[in-house]
Amino acid sequence: MEYARLGTTGLEVSRLCLGCMTYGEPTRGNHEWTLDEERSRPLLRRAIEAGITFFDTANVYSDGSSEEILGRAVREFSRREDVVIATKVHGRMRPGPNGAGLSRKAIMHEIDASLTRLGTDYVDLYQIHRFDYDTPIEETLEALHDVVKAGKARYIGASSMYAWQFATMLHVAEANGWTRFVSMQNYLNLLYREEQREMLPLCAAEGIGVIPWSPLARGRLTRDWDESTRRSETDKFGRTLYQRTADADRKVVEAVAAVAAGRGVPRAQIALAWVLAQPEVSAPIVGASKAGHLEDAIAALDIVLSDAEIDQLEAAYVPHAVVGFA
Repeated sequence: MEYARLGTTGLEVSRLCLGCMTYGEPTRGNHEWTLDEERSRPLLRRAIEAGITFFDTANVYSDGSSEEILGRAVREFSRREDVVIATKVHGRMRPGPNGAGLSRKAIMHEIDASLTRLGTDYVDLYQIHRFDYDTPIEETLEALHDVVKAGKARYIGASSMYAWQFATMLHVAEANGWTRFVSMQNYLNLLYREEQREMLPLCAAEGIGVIPWSPLARGRLTRDWDESTRRSETDKFGRTLYQRTADADRKVVEAVAAVAAGRGVPRAQIALAWVLAQPEVSAPIVGASKAGHLEDAIAALDIVLSDAEIDQLEAAYVPHAVVGFA
């Protein structure tokens, strides 16, 4: 396993972050394709044994059961000080007022709830899970600052939003002497490269670590365009990401297949190697519902794409409508 600093912080993370949205009770929340605890535990154990120390989850994943499963696995298979646990806040956790969002009330309640489910007294990275249009930026940032000063989080991060929104939040935090975001968890892969226009240059300029979600485009880059899986058939959000540019996206998928065939490796390794090659990226967030998914992700660390291969992979890309912020 390789390790890197998260942006310009002193925090060392594995170059692969294991995304834990896959792990959760299927009967809880909105993701019926998730793996229950019995099926999740071997994959979490294998990741830790392989040297993956960075784990990303969220309070909203499977109604909190993802955090519960991750917390128990960490306690059994590792030492708390050896892993970096990241979770998120914003999504709706209960009906009625203050059950979602980034108000001070919501943040203060949800950090404690996440810590209880994770079975730890702090998280390493506490992230806002999208931008909250209904709460003043100052209220959110001061609350996050207080969470850090209370010792409940070591660092704070953000996720998919417009670059101008992120720049504004960075400026407001600096102007008030509040804790600064150290990471951006955004949507980046060969099928969606719009982040290269504004967000990635902003992160590079500000020393922000980039930890992209869905680097394999929810698996679309790993199989033929018309092939489906149980997740793709039930993933309503995923279907909205690739509807308008299907013709061009199909060609990108075919290019990944061609480069992979030329090297004699699975397509997942090529698609992930492209994300790893982006200089702003600290650690892509990979999902793994099978042991082979982990092995492919680890193997991708050893692949160095040539300029000709990168040109081949990128050639068919067309501008996409901005997605992933909802």
